[in-house]
Amino acid sequence: MSRTEPNSTFPFGQKIVWQPNPQWTAESNLQRFMNRCGIPDYDTLYQRSIADIAWFWEAALEDLDIRFYQPYKQIVDLSEGPAFPKWCVGGKMNIIHNCLDKRQETELAGKIALRWEGEEGTVKTYTYAQLYREVNRCANGLRALGLGKGDAIGLYMPMIPELAVAFLAIIKIGGVILPLFSGYGPSAVSTRLADADARALFTTDGAYRRGKKTPMKAIADEALADAPTVERVIVVERVGLEDAPWQEGRDLRWEDFMAGKPEQAETEQTDAEDVLMIIYTSGTTGRPKGAVHTHCGFPIKSAQDMFHPMDLKRDDVMYWMSDMGWMMGPWEVFGTLLIGATMVFYDGAPDYPQVGRLWEMVERHRISHLGVSPTLIRSLKTHGVEPLQKHDLSSLRMVGSTGSPWDPESWLWLFENVLESRKPIINYSGGTEISGGIVCGNFFKPLKPCAFSGPVVGMDCDVVDEAGRPLRNAVGELVIRQPWIGMTRSFWGDRQRYLDSYWSRWENIWVHGDFAAIDEDGLWYILGRSDDTIKVAGKRLGPAEVEAIVNAHPAVTESAAIAVPHPLKDNEVVVFCVLKTGEQPSEELRKEIMERVIAELGKPLKPREIRFAEALPKTRNAKVMRRVIRAAYLGEDPGDVSSLEDPATVEAIRNAN
Repeated sequence: MSRTEPNSTFPFGQKIVWQPNPQWTAESNLQRFMNRCGIPDYDTLYQRSIADIAWFWEAALEDLDIRFYQPYKQIVDLSEGPAFPKWCVGGKMNIIHNCLDKRQETELAGKIALRWEGEEGTVKTYTYAQLYREVNRCANGLRALGLGKGDAIGLYMPMIPELAVAFLAIIKIGGVILPLFSGYGPSAVSTRLADADARALFTTDGAYRRGKKTPMKAIADEALADAPTVERVIVVERVGLEDAPWQEGRDLRWEDFMAGKPEQAETEQTDAEDVLMIIYTSGTTGRPKGAVHTHCGFPIKSAQDMFHPMDLKRDDVMYWMSDMGWMMGPWEVFGTLLIGATMVFYDGAPDYPQVGRLWEMVERHRISHLGVSPTLIRSLKTHGVEPLQKHDLSSLRMVGSTGSPWDPESWLWLFENVLESRKPIINYSGGTEISGGIVCGNFFKPLKPCAFSGPVVGMDCDVVDEAGRPLRNAVGELVIRQPWIGMTRSFWGDRQRYLDSYWSRWENIWVHGDFAAIDEDGLWYILGRSDDTIKVAGKRLGPAEVEAIVNAHPAVTESAAIAVPHPLKDNEVVVFCVLKTGEQPSEELRKEIMERVIAELGKPLKPREIRFAEALPKTRNAKVMRRVIRAAYLGEDPGDVSSLEDPATVEAIRNAN
C-alpha cells in the first residue's frame, strides 16, 4: 500500500497515475462515433446513452455495421418490463453473416482472423476467407448428420482452431452453442448437456497442460452416460492418446466428418432474438444457471465493449486468456470478428515451459490488446522483470484485466514494467449474464491503481447502500437501472430463478451481486462478490480491501479473505496467504501481516487468524473461489467445485497452518 495516502483504506486515497493521451483519444473509435453523432465530449455521450437507450443501441448497431436480412421494426420493446426486453423486434439476421459472410468480397478476406499457438509450439493462422471455408465445411457436416436450426450442440474442447470452426458452424446452421469448460469433470459436463437437451458434442482425445497429456474423450464418454439426448460425438485428435475410448455408430473423427464437404454453405436465417447460446455459470448453491443469449444480444455487446472503451481496431490483435466455457472465450470470438480484427487462441499454460511464455507470445503475435487476470500477474511478478526484458512488448496498446479485484502493488508492477507507465490498464468487470462489461477502463479518463474509468457507455449503473440510495466514497452494491442489448434473456428453463437472482431486491433494478465503490474523483472499483461479504460488528468489508493490504507484504504472492461466524460480531475475518518461492511460514511473518491489517483497517477489524496455504482454489480463468475456502475452513460441503482448475487446492486450505 506504499503508493496510497497515509492511513487510507483501499480503494480510497489512491493517486492518479495515468492521464489520457490526447492523440489516442482523438484517433479512437469512440471519438469518431461522437463526431458522427454531434456529441461534444465523453460525459455528454454517456448521459445520452442512458437517457435514451433505444437511440444508443441503434447507433451502436450502425457503428458496428450490423446487417439484417429483414430490418427490425422496433429497437427495443419493454412491454413485459425491464427484466424481459425484446430487442430488434421483427428483425431477421444471423450473426455469422456479420462475422464472416459479408467479409468475403472485401479486402478483409485475406486478413488474418485467427492466430493459434499450442503449448507444444505449433502455430497456425487462418484468414477470414480460410476460416469462412472451414466453417462452411463444418456446417455442411453438421447438416449431413441431421442437425439444424434450434439444436443445442456442446463444445468440450481446448482452445484449438477446430473449436473456433465448430463454434461458428453451429451458428451458421441456426443451432445453439453450448460451450463447456475444458477442465470440467464428467458430472459437470453431463449436467449441462442434459439440461440443454444437447443433440451432439464436439470434443478431443485429450489436451496438453504443462507438457502432460490430459484425457478429454474419456471424461466425455463418462458424462454421456447421463446425457441420453446426445446422438453424435465429433472427435478431434489433439494429443494422440491411443487409449481414448470409442463408440462405433456414435463417434466420428473430425477428419472423416469434414472429408469431402463443400466449401460453400447456406447461412440459416434466424430471428434476431432466436437463441444463439446457452452458457452456464456456477452458483454458490443449486444446479448451474444457463444464461440464454440471442443473435442480436451477446455478440453486439461483446463487440461494442471492444470497439468503444477498449478501442479495438481492424489492425489490432486481441488475446484474452480464457477458455471457451467461460464468457470471455465467446466474447473474444464475437467481438474480434464483428470488428474485423485478429484473435489469438492459445492452448496451454501461460508460464510453461518458461515463465516468460506470455511475453514471448505478445512479441510473436504482435498482440495489441492483452487480457489477463490480477491473479496471474501476482504470480508472474514474483519472477521479476527479467522475463519481460527478453521480449519486445511495444505492440501492446493496453492490457485488459478481469476475473478478480486488483491489489495496488500488482497493478503498478504491470503498469510500470509492461506498459511503461504510458499505456492504460483497461480493468473490465461484468459477467456471463451481462455479455461483457458493466464497468470498464477507457482511453478518455484518468486512472488510479485498480480503478475503472466508469460504466461502459450504454450501461446505466450505480453503487447504492442497503436502502438502495446512491452511495459515494463508500462500499455498496453494484446495480443497473435500465436494460441493455446484451443482457441474458433469462436462465434456460428457470425464469423464476433468473428473477430471484437479479430482480428481487428492488423493483425494476438489476442487482449484480458485486461490491463496488465510486471515489471522490468519479473512478470506480469492484471489490468482490457481495455474497463474499465480510460483515464485522455492522461494518461491511469487501474481501479485496483486506487482500490488497496483505498482498502488499513483500513475502506474499496472493491471499484470500473470508468471513467466518462470530457470536457477538456476526463475523470475523480469516486470511489465507500463499507465500513467494523461498519464503517460509513463521510466527514473526504472521505477526507482521496481522499488524499491517490492523494499521490499515483498525483493531475492530483485526482478523481472527492468518493462515499460510500452499495454494488457493481457483477456476482456470483465475477467480479465487472464496466460498470453497470458507466451506473447507469450516468443515462444510464446498458445493459445486466443477470449475476448479485443481480440486487438490481444497485440501491445501484444510491443511493450511
